[in-house]
Amino acid sequence: MLLKTNMVENLDSLKINFDTEGLWVLNITLAIIMFGVALGITVDDFKRLIKNPKILLTGIISQFILLPFATFIFIKLVNPMPSIALGMMMVAACPGGNISNFMTQMAKGNTALSISLTAFATLLSLVMTPFNLSFWGNNYAPTAEILQNIELDPLELVKLVTLILGIPLIIGMLIRKYKQELSKKLQKILKPISLIIFIIFIIIAFYDNLSIFMNYAHYVLILVIAHNLIAYLVGFYFAKAMQLSYKDQKTLSIETGIQNSGLGLLLIFSFFQGLGGMALLVAFWAIWDIISGLALATYWAKQKTNN
Repeated sequence: MLLKTNMVENLDSLKINFDTEGLWVLNITLAIIMFGVALGITVDDFKRLIKNPKILLTGIISQFILLPFATFIFIKLVNPMPSIALGMMMVAACPGGNISNFMTQMAKGNTALSISLTAFATLLSLVMTPFNLSFWGNNYAPTAEILQNIELDPLELVKLVTLILGIPLIIGMLIRKYKQELSKKLQKILKPISLIIFIIFIIIAFYDNLSIFMNYAHYVLILVIAHNLIAYLVGFYFAKAMQLSYKDQKTLSIETGIQNSGLGLLLIFSFFQGLGGMALLVAFWAIWDIISGLALATYWAKQKTNN
């Protein structure tokens, strides 16, 4: 059985060092990132998706149905420690990450579709993120035990996701609609700054828990890489099976492979008290999907033909 050692057995009870002040910084950072993305979103973006239900359904099914299902199957096959398994479920339950828009543009994908799907997935995540985490977590005995001990309140989860993602999305879209020049100026400033702040935050979190990461990193690193690869493949080949264009296949791959790990970390520290395996896996995902996303986007950007 994978990951079965005396040392890693302690991972399920391990707590990551993270104070209230750090939690507030993460809250604000995620809200700013979402606000920055929302400044580039219009009601027309949603209308485009609704007018093209095939692409919309492909994106929804890929992110909120196929990825959690594929994650569940992967967990059953590799049988990781319960807290690590729950971390994988958390990643799969989150909506697409906001940096997917940048990655898609870099990969010569459909940027308008990426932005639209990010916005739609964010709204849908208010319901689907709590649902997927609860549904799949309770269908796997080891993680079901953790959820019972935590007594996760889905309503509180919805409230937090609404506060961090939903409200910034609405405010950003309103500014875009009524103050277009201001939204353009703010967008140029907020996008790079918020991403830098998030990366700095992750680095500081690693530094404050350096001994933990050094001791346990190798237990989650392979899982994160494999899980991330599965996510890219699910998005790409499901879009291909739905006979979408190559640009849209790349877009759906990135949207499914780049998950909002920042939201995952926030939920872990808010509801799971920084549970070791969960936090460790999601923190590594936060770093890895930036690396893998840039690598994949660079590869696609260098392709001479895009069918």
